[in-house]
Amino acid sequence: MSQHATEITHRLVSTPGGRIHLVEQGSGPLVLLVHGFPESWYSWRHQLPVLAAAGYRAVAIDVRGYGRSSKPDATDAYRMPALVEDNVAVVHALGEESAVIVGHDWGATIAANSALLRPEVFRAVALLSVPYAPRGGPRPSDIFAGMGGDEEIYISYFQEPGRAEAEIEPDVRGWLSGFYAALSADTMPAPEAPDPHFVSKGGMLRDRFPAGRLPAWLSERDLDVYAGEFERTGMTGALNRYRNMDRDWEDLVAFDNAPIAQPSLFIGGGQDASTTWLAAAIEAYPVTLPGLVSSHLLDGCGHWIQQERPAEVNRLLTDWLAALPN
Repeated sequence: MSQHATEITHRLVSTPGGRIHLVEQGSGPLVLLVHGFPESWYSWRHQLPVLAAAGYRAVAIDVRGYGRSSKPDATDAYRMPALVEDNVAVVHALGEESAVIVGHDWGATIAANSALLRPEVFRAVALLSVPYAPRGGPRPSDIFAGMGGDEEIYISYFQEPGRAEAEIEPDVRGWLSGFYAALSADTMPAPEAPDPHFVSKGGMLRDRFPAGRLPAWLSERDLDVYAGEFERTGMTGALNRYRNMDRDWEDLVAFDNAPIAQPSLFIGGGQDASTTWLAAAIEAYPVTLPGLVSSHLLDGCGHWIQQERPAEVNRLLTDWLAALPN
């Protein structure tokens, strides 16, 4: 590995919403890495050096509202088209015209929409954990309100400003450790246990988190990094992504049922609710992702896929990237 490939650089670049913090490693074709909730650029720590060593300019961002990136006060500043334009601005600020975009969790949805809305900038897209499901159907808030019966799905729980913050912010580190454990293959509750994606009436999300041990992929130091960022910034910027789902549905009406034509890759976890609940979206890939190169479900893997199984994800990513047309 060259000395240049081992160097990590932190930068702030200007975007329409303020500034985006990014971490860069390597040189070559640009690969933009977009994290999900509740994470940061740090969730790509295992991918950055591997992509750099493979001959790519790997760039992991803090999404708007996270880490050292700008955190606008207005809730509607976190709607999807604004996040897409942040990504475009990052590519241009780095002196590039195009990039391959890779996203995990909410980052997968942001990456998919970046490829959909700005295909001239994003020439290929890889989605981790959350499948591509085109805009369409009923208003999202109506769908989620009808799930769970007497219980409330976490997405609905996150909608009211301040409600989830009141649960999380008094003990950010403890809440994060439980949330990460709840969705990790080696620490998630047993199938017969109450589902941690739902909240009992009058309860809190953390009531169903496993306690007592961290998942194997998460060290105490890693948890300190994540907790330190959210203790400094608060949780509102991150949660505001959930609070714009109905606005996204309205903003993207012109893209109803639209496919993504660029070369694509999907990697999901076999024990991740994102892949089981959205199995129909994966089955629809021949229509919705006509440029799909390959789709993979990793057995025994939970939601935090690039951290739970970094070697496999790195191999799949680098093989896919190497096969892309220049």
